[in-house]
Amino acid sequence: MALMVLALSLMLALPAHADWYREVDKQSAWQGDLRARVAAIEEVFGGTLGLYVYDIDGGEAFSWRADDPWYLASLVKVPIAAEVFAERDQEELSLDERLVLRDEDFVDGAGPTIWHDPGTPISINYLLEQMITVSDNTASDMLIHRVGLEAVNRRAQALVTAGGGDASTLGPITRLVGVRQGVYAQMHPEARALTGRDFIALRQHRVADRPGALVRRLGVSPSSFDAPDYDSAFDAYEASGENSAPLRTYGDLLAGLRQEARFAPVLSLMQHTTSGEGRLKAGLALSAGAARFAHKTGTQHRRTCDAGIVTRGTAESARDVVVVACSRGPVARGPHENALARVGEALRRSGALGEPW
Repeated sequence: MALMVLALSLMLALPAHADWYREVDKQSAWQGDLRARVAAIEEVFGGTLGLYVYDIDGGEAFSWRADDPWYLASLVKVPIAAEVFAERDQEELSLDERLVLRDEDFVDGAGPTIWHDPGTPISINYLLEQMITVSDNTASDMLIHRVGLEAVNRRAQALVTAGGGDASTLGPITRLVGVRQGVYAQMHPEARALTGRDFIALRQHRVADRPGALVRRLGVSPSSFDAPDYDSAFDAYEASGENSAPLRTYGDLLAGLRQEARFAPVLSLMQHTTSGEGRLKAGLALSAGAARFAHKTGTQHRRTCDAGIVTRGTAESARDVVVVACSRGPVARGPHENALARVGEALRRSGALGEPW
């Protein structure tokens, strides 16, 4: 009894902001439920899952490998959009301004911009919409060229800091064609000189056949390769830290985005994202009208992400919860999509987003 009284006295004597007190105080019942659900989903998935959930207003956070570094893929397009809108507000550019599509802007992947002819003038407004809603890579590199890669990285770091995070844990963001150069350079360093057109051609080959295609394109010997296959090359590239960060850090970036009214147009675009319909959105059952989800997806070799802000309630009583989820494992995209859909359902049913629906 005496020990219990002493423990109670010590607890009451500590300020409410003491680190250990806050951590215990913030462990709501839904956390145990969500943790059990995610563990079961990961076991069935057969790969690795990462999840970060942060109630911006309540301050409570949930982590499942959220402090490990993850390759973010196209999630990096959110700070690109934020920098564009920041420069618009500073009258350094106009959304009606037209950028000329250069041959060096072409990048393989999703989006309609790649189907335009070189020399075509395309509005920044159109490029923004395609970059966010359908994850257009060529549009992304055109916008990076307009605002500058250094400005994009400064914006990303500023958003993380504004969200209360540590910007030093955010890896450098590169152009999308730079990702391809970085991956293939893990096989052979001369791949850094290849262009977007080269990578479009390489993507026509099956993953297993890409090393051979690279040998022919570079005119080198397979024995000169540093990485024997695409899997090894991508693992080595991810380890470089480019376009990577802990999921907690990216969650802080999203929280920072929500802090400033000038970035509301970015979140508005994210509400119209059509890529990744079978991921978190499927499990959140948004058609029920219980929540809205402003999000961005990311997809690469054996890696899939979905991240954004879930909003419940009216404008006067809205509750915003940051959700960042990534998966790493199977080659086929289907298992990744199914796992993230089940994570969305787990969020909804566990109470992580408020009253379950």
